[in-house]
Amino acid sequence: MVEWIHWHTEPSLLIGILLVVWLYAMLIVPLRQELDPCAGFPVKPSIWFGLGVVSFYLAVGSPLDALGEGFLFSAHMVQHNILMYITAVLTVLALPAWLIDGLLDRFPRAYPVARFLVHPAVAGFCFTMVFCGWHFPALYEAALHDKRIHMLEHVTLYVASVQMLWPVLSRSRLLPPVNWGAQILYIFLLMVAQIPLFAILTFSPEVLYPTYELAPRITFLDPMGDQVLGGLLMKIANMILSLVLIGRAFYNWNTEAESVSEASSSSSFAARP
Repeated sequence: MVEWIHWHTEPSLLIGILLVVWLYAMLIVPLRQELDPCAGFPVKPSIWFGLGVVSFYLAVGSPLDALGEGFLFSAHMVQHNILMYITAVLTVLALPAWLIDGLLDRFPRAYPVARFLVHPAVAGFCFTMVFCGWHFPALYEAALHDKRIHMLEHVTLYVASVQMLWPVLSRSRLLPPVNWGAQILYIFLLMVAQIPLFAILTFSPEVLYPTYELAPRITFLDPMGDQVLGGLLMKIANMILSLVLIGRAFYNWNTEAESVSEASSSSSFAARP
């Protein structure tokens, strides 16, 4: 019963994290001058990157992983929420415009592929399919019982989340975010797309995943209560991020419109005889 307090220190996990840190450090320090000679050291993006690495390890390396893998569906949903709505957000914020644009300038053949993948329709569809697909009982149970499939699940959820967030949070000139109005519609549609899965998890009359139904009870929650809590946590996390992004888009859209209106009024006043 003590396995649920286990911290992962497997070489594959630690080496993978160190390789990502090394690659990011190489891009923003020695290779920065080659990508953009005018770019300064990205202090804030570096902080976001560091926080993203920490959040990633807390999701997949802390006892939360063992809890979600063998005991609590709700713990697994917290794990997914961290990967999708915290680590992915921090990843996008950690990529300064000069880094993305510099890489695309050096590898022009990658540009049309990248532009296609971050188109809102494509990004939203991929995220929804990946997120919903992994919650089908057969795939979900396979991930719980095979480390390789579990790793694939987490990697695809994380990558699809970065892809989904790109049309909203991108800082790139070559792969820019969509306009504020389109952002509001895009985020709203993503919220709607998650409702069926949320409803199934929350209102299902039976436990959908045998692993959690048969798992030892380490909290006061029974399997059904655990499943309902997991569905609620999933939807609440999605709503919090979505409402923050919608509010951000609406505020910036309104500010931009007021600036245009003021500029137009000033021009009209100056043009009067």
